[in-house]
Amino acid sequence: MRKTPNVVALSDRDLIRTLLGIGKERPTDKQTLRDVFSVIHEKKQAVRYEDLITISGVGEHGATKILACFEMGRRYYVTDPSVQKVTKPEDILPLMAYLRDKKQEHFCCVTLNGAGEVLGNRVITIGLLNHSLVHPREVFCDAITDRAASIIVAHNHPSGSLEPSSQDMAITAQLREAGSLIGIQLIDHVIITKTGYLSMRERGLV
Repeated sequence: MRKTPNVVALSDRDLIRTLLGIGKERPTDKQTLRDVFSVIHEKKQAVRYEDLITISGVGEHGATKILACFEMGRRYYVTDPSVQKVTKPEDILPLMAYLRDKKQEHFCCVTLNGAGEVLGNRVITIGLLNHSLVHPREVFCDAITDRAASIIVAHNHPSGSLEPSSQDMAITAQLREAGSLIGIQLIDHVIITKTGYLSMRERGLV
């Protein structure tokens, strides 16, 4: 039976060596280790793919593995109470509470990273009564700037009706198609009123 490695006891350099699968003897491996450790030590969690890919002996696969380890640690072991995470439609309701009493229709976009964490929350348009014109260009402009993996859009119905209009469904279809083209998924379109909300995804319309 193979002995389970005690990674907790490994030094930082040994962790990098294990991750990249490099040895201790060859001078080129030692230099690779020094260069990688130098970059990580200097930039810590701000280290980028571009910083690693240029190091001899790392390559695309090694750079991706290092960044994946940083991201896994950030997602599962770093607790930041200021970070909001969206896993279901109700999770965006606190972000949209101000919409319930608006007398004009506000169309908003919440941008999310790959872990479902909120990157931004913006009002895209403000309409008249129950009519608001929305173009995919305005919706995805900030999402691209945020480097978002996905978005959730939401708007209020001042009329109090939770039923999506034909225009709501048309806008949803446009955003879904546009997101598919640029690689930013539309997760949901939520309608909000004073008394409740409707998830178009749960309704099967996204």
